[in-house]
Amino acid sequence: MNQTFMKDRPVLPLLLSMSLPMVLSMMVNSLYNIVDSFFVAKISEDAMTALSLVYPIQNFINAVTIGFSIGMNAVISFFLGAGENTRASRAASQGTFLSAVHGALLSVICIAIMPSFLRMFTADVNVLDLGLRYSRIVFGFAVIIALGMSGEKIFQAVGKMTTTMMSMLCGCICNIILDPLLIFGVGFFPKMGIEGAALATGIGQTISLLIYIVIYIVRPIPVKVKRSYCLPEKSIAARLYSVGIPATLNLALSSLLVSALNGILASYSQAYVVVLGVYYKLQTFIYLTANGIVQGLRPLIGYNYGAREYKRVKSLYTTALFLTASIMVVGTALCWMIPDRLIGLFTTNDETIRIGAAALQIISLGFVVSSVSVISSGALEGLGKGGPSLVISLIRYTVVIIPAAYLLSRIFGAAGVWHAFWVTELVAAVVAYFIYRRSSSVTEK
Repeated sequence: MNQTFMKDRPVLPLLLSMSLPMVLSMMVNSLYNIVDSFFVAKISEDAMTALSLVYPIQNFINAVTIGFSIGMNAVISFFLGAGENTRASRAASQGTFLSAVHGALLSVICIAIMPSFLRMFTADVNVLDLGLRYSRIVFGFAVIIALGMSGEKIFQAVGKMTTTMMSMLCGCICNIILDPLLIFGVGFFPKMGIEGAALATGIGQTISLLIYIVIYIVRPIPVKVKRSYCLPEKSIAARLYSVGIPATLNLALSSLLVSALNGILASYSQAYVVVLGVYYKLQTFIYLTANGIVQGLRPLIGYNYGAREYKRVKSLYTTALFLTASIMVVGTALCWMIPDRLIGLFTTNDETIRIGAAALQIISLGFVVSSVSVISSGALEGLGKGGPSLVISLIRYTVVIIPAAYLLSRIFGAAGVWHAFWVTELVAAVVAYFIYRRSSSVTEK
């Protein structure tokens, strides 16, 4: 298969053709997250609290599996752009093997630490029980998640965005359908409560992986996953981890952030913890959609960088920034127009809705400017520059926002935490712009 379309087609149509399938997939995935929480909230507010407390560890598993797969995507795309297809196949094979190892370790470790982790944030016996029942099932699918992410990034690296869209759509739709059936016991399905939500998630992820396997067998791609290539080689493993580790940390930092903010907010009221959990469910609809553009951008930048098409790299960055900012404008408008309705999807408590509506309006002030950080970080990963990308994420998720949230909460109460979001995005955008310009200076020539 000829991959030269990545450097031959006009930039905007090319980026849209690569991104739109992923934007659609991410929107559906965001819908799944919202629907999942919607049905869990119907069980009880304790169940929703448990889901919020489990989220940081669940996000950490996603961070490791997605982050390492981003490293695979960058390395495979670079080798394809440089015309080294055999090395691209070796990177895919070794990356898939290592992903499976990561998944197995994550499953065992995360299940083991959950009782202690949950007790750090709540003494409520019912919340603890619900959190443990949910996490044991969800974390048991970590290997499936890791292999599914490897399949996604391999197909994206060769430009097969429609395949990844179809796989994600099928998994998410399956999850959405199974949620009410398994939670409430509709028809011949057992009534499983919060465990039903966890099982529906795992089944959806399994469906996505099976689709990648079937399509790989039926419609071969230029990159091959072979058993003979699976034994890790030092040079390729170093490339995979040089991008994969920073990308993992980029994503995992949000888990640290949520845990830190939960600790600050818990001192005011459990309602604020619920609101933070709801916000992270809602913001996925905006940021995962923007991430669809980033996913389309990464292989294009990696391929063109490998092919030394530096002017196209610059053009791709600028175009992606404009598209992402447009999405953020829509997200900001929704948070200001119907904040109470958005929060009301997850709770009927009037006080929680009031607090949440105010929080959404304040936090959303930073959406548009965050486009600079989101695209700069993703573009740097596509260039294989994981370190600079990590610096941007450190600023967004730890260095600025956690101290800001603590200090502002001392002045404005719990509302200070919400103000810390937009303050951080403003600072991060300025720093991200200069980091990208400096790290990608070769593309300016």
